[in-house]
Amino acid sequence: MERIEVKNIPRKILVIKPSSLGDVVHSLPFLYSLSQRFPFAKIHWVIAKGLEGILEGNPMVSKLWIINKDRWKNMGRITGTLAEIGLLVKGLKDEAYDVAIDLQGLMRSGLIAKATGAPMRIGFKEAREGSALFYTHKVEGGRDIHAVDRYLKVMRALGGDTEEVQFPMPLIRESEKIQHLRSDMQEYIVIVPGARWETKKWPAENFEALVSLLKIKSVIVGGSAERSLSEKIQQQSKGKALSLAGETDIMDLIWLIRGAKCVITNDSGPMHVAAACGIPVVAIFGPTNPARTGPYGTKNVIIKSSLACAPCYKRKCGDLKCLKGILVQQVFEAVTEAL
Repeated sequence: MERIEVKNIPRKILVIKPSSLGDVVHSLPFLYSLSQRFPFAKIHWVIAKGLEGILEGNPMVSKLWIINKDRWKNMGRITGTLAEIGLLVKGLKDEAYDVAIDLQGLMRSGLIAKATGAPMRIGFKEAREGSALFYTHKVEGGRDIHAVDRYLKVMRALGGDTEEVQFPMPLIRESEKIQHLRSDMQEYIVIVPGARWETKKWPAENFEALVSLLKIKSVIVGGSAERSLSEKIQQQSKGKALSLAGETDIMDLIWLIRGAKCVITNDSGPMHVAAACGIPVVAIFGPTNPARTGPYGTKNVIIKSSLACAPCYKRKCGDLKCLKGILVQQVFEAVTEAL
């Protein structure tokens, strides 16, 4: 791999990785290695609003730039958006970064890197939407490689040590709500029935059947969009499951997962949180490739279809036979093994 020569020790570094939850978790070993490589540099981070909890309280990060990228997509408030972007650009320039590292690899993140005016701007050669045009140095990350290892390629190019893969998680104290729940339920399994794509979701009725088979109580998590799904699973569980979908923030989710015996999940952000916390994961995969985005580590069981069409990476599918073909008994046996 071609090395990137760092002539002067950087005083201030900006990392651009706004989203998503799983992707930010994947970048934590990069953060750990970066802080070891440049121990005296201040590391700042551009993060999407709603995900800042994954980095708050982390002593390796000196400052968070929280951007509301979802609100920026609303053309009805274009004037407000332009004003916010203007303030962001001015603030980034005023910081006088020595290095800007774009791990997102999209037009927006490339423009943010360029806006810093940093003399060294690093990103991936294969970055999308033309964002590589804004970099001074490019690293070949590759496509058929796990995201964690892809990000660590940047650190190897910078001369960092990537042998020790660490996921530095937040240190903020758990909320009273989660403390009470964990004291009431000495043992529990976390269930994640949702996902960002509809095509990643194992059928809801399968989760309902699985919960009834489990010997340990379950806690169902997800966003507000999964509330009705989670409550339906809870109703069918005959008292064996508790729905907290839409009721937890990032820190609550992390503490819930930290106390779980196991996490049963679709390809989702909480899956990566669990793997980062060292909690055994049973992950159900359909259209996506676990080699790229599966749970990182050795404690995990991946259940995927053997169909020739998988992985197809489709966000829409009229069949979903890749997930429908995964039986409840298969997942139950995998959970038994994980426990």
